[in-house]
Amino acid sequence: MKTIRYGIIGCGMMGQEHLRNIALLDDAEVVAIFEPDADMRAASALLVPGAQMVGSVAEVLAVEAVNCLLIASPNFLHLPQLEEIAAIRPLPLLIEKPLFTDPADAPRLAQLRAAYPAPIWVAMEYRYMPPVAHLVREAALATGGVRMLTIREHRFPFLQKVGDWNRFNNQSGGTLVEKCCHFFDLMRLIAGCNPVRIMASGGQSVNHLDEVYEGRQSDIWDNAYVIVDFENGLRAMLELCMFAEGARYQEEISAIGPKGKIECLVPGPGRFWPAHLGEAPVPQVIVSPRDPKGPQVLEVPVDPALLAAGDHNGSTFYQHQGFWRAANGMQAPEVGLEDGWWAVAMGMAAQKSAQLGRAIDLATEGYVPK
Repeated sequence: MKTIRYGIIGCGMMGQEHLRNIALLDDAEVVAIFEPDADMRAASALLVPGAQMVGSVAEVLAVEAVNCLLIASPNFLHLPQLEEIAAIRPLPLLIEKPLFTDPADAPRLAQLRAAYPAPIWVAMEYRYMPPVAHLVREAALATGGVRMLTIREHRFPFLQKVGDWNRFNNQSGGTLVEKCCHFFDLMRLIAGCNPVRIMASGGQSVNHLDEVYEGRQSDIWDNAYVIVDFENGLRAMLELCMFAEGARYQEEISAIGPKGKIECLVPGPGRFWPAHLGEAPVPQVIVSPRDPKGPQVLEVPVDPALLAAGDHNGSTFYQHQGFWRAANGMQAPEVGLEDGWWAVAMGMAAQKSAQLGRAIDLATEGYVPK
């Protein structure tokens, strides 16, 4: 198999997590980086001193050694950069979520999906967190068929990003797209079918109330409830709170069916765990059958080297392993453009529902990908 040699487009906080995880892979290296911010570029150069720093997407593509790509730039740049790559040199590509930020962009994505000749893998890290992956594998057996699914994320506020792009809906796509498309992707994965109806309530209650950037008031939300009905009758709910960093676990996911319940508990980034509380909590999966009753608790520890490489419980590494196989022609992308498209469409529909105060029928209101 060939060594995959990445060209990186955007190397801020998440891009640097990718750099640390690529360094842990066999037969993979980073050979070119485009990062316009001087501080982020300097930090990236320390992580990958042998990489060539270039000044544009086109210059990344001009580096002959580059044979695959990663886009980890701000959200609003993802689609135009993907289009630029498609026009110049379409290589196997791992693209951070969300795929796009404006509902009007959907036709452009449809055109790319039809014409792009190489694999495109949409980065949905939460699928690859070991406790979440365990729940996904075992959900059907443990529940007898999932009928109710709940995802709760109680976490810290949005972090500061270069240029404060994540403080504004028009640049990030909005909280239910930027932050929550991961969770809508998980819902659809576990359901095994598509959503039909979404109802939501959300807003800005605690964070960002006094944040003004160059005269603009931040309009990003910090909490929401979302209910989703799926084609097969499964009902799913998301509870998001971004002023709850005092919680022991950051994500709590439960799936319930006629045979029982399975849940997983996932801690947040270890670097945020208070030192005076001792060791950070270990992820858990809990299976609770109806008969015979009795919860069964399984600890799902994550390799310390992977924890040290990023904030996503080792998932970024496992995702890159899969992308390596896809780039080498050994498998199709596990998260394709249609998956990424649905995750964004669900987030946009949820935000519209919250704004209008009513349920959104995805088919009749134009949220079904074409």
